[in-house]
Amino acid sequence: MTYTPVFLHGETRPGRWLITCDHATNTVPSEVNGGDLGLPRPEMERHIAYDVGAYGVAQHLGVLLDGPVVASNFSRLVIDPNRGEDDPTLLMKLYDGTVIPANRHAGPEERERRLAAYHRPYHAELGRLAALPHAVILAMHSFTRQLRGHAPRPWHVAVLYGPDARLARPLIDLLRAEGDLVIGENQPYTGHLPGDSIDRHGLSTGRPNVLIEIRNDLIADHDQQRAWAERLAPILTRALEQSGL
Repeated sequence: MTYTPVFLHGETRPGRWLITCDHATNTVPSEVNGGDLGLPRPEMERHIAYDVGAYGVAQHLGVLLDGPVVASNFSRLVIDPNRGEDDPTLLMKLYDGTVIPANRHAGPEERERRLAAYHRPYHAELGRLAALPHAVILAMHSFTRQLRGHAPRPWHVAVLYGPDARLARPLIDLLRAEGDLVIGENQPYTGHLPGDSIDRHGLSTGRPNVLIEIRNDLIADHDQQRAWAERLAPILTRALEQSGL
């Protein structure tokens, strides 16, 4: 099978939601150190390599919301598609206590090669679909329950947003109304990083947007991913209606 840095699902679906998954897979293309970053398999299965479970949720949401899904097909350790091209964390050499051997000596030339081969093609496709006049961006991510040396994170699901909270506000209210969820608001991360995917394709263009993070132990298998998508889809539909967008 020919390698592609981008997955597209349901490109012609007419729904308003454009579901993105920046950290969909832990794939290391063969052109990057022979397809091996020098890490043992258990490390590549951790959150340092991709957003565990997020891609499955994104695909199910695409079907339920009848919207297209755009996902990366390269590990964030190859090059991080949710970082701007000038971000110092674009090509990580150390992540959550793990040294990335194949990145230790990656200099400007290798960085540029990975940008051209993976990062830019992904953003070209994302930007093309985000430019559709009816599009509303939903960025799907997951977070790990506990970073090394840190306390466990209590949230089940989090909503992240920057200066544009038109979708986030009704979504947070609806999720809190569920009654059985611990909701993070711009937790465990800030909702705005200059140059990230939402900044580039949402905030800079005025495109309505919101980012959802689900704790990855809650979406570790296919059934959990489907269940979360089925729970979120009607909530997202109501949030969009309430936003008036």
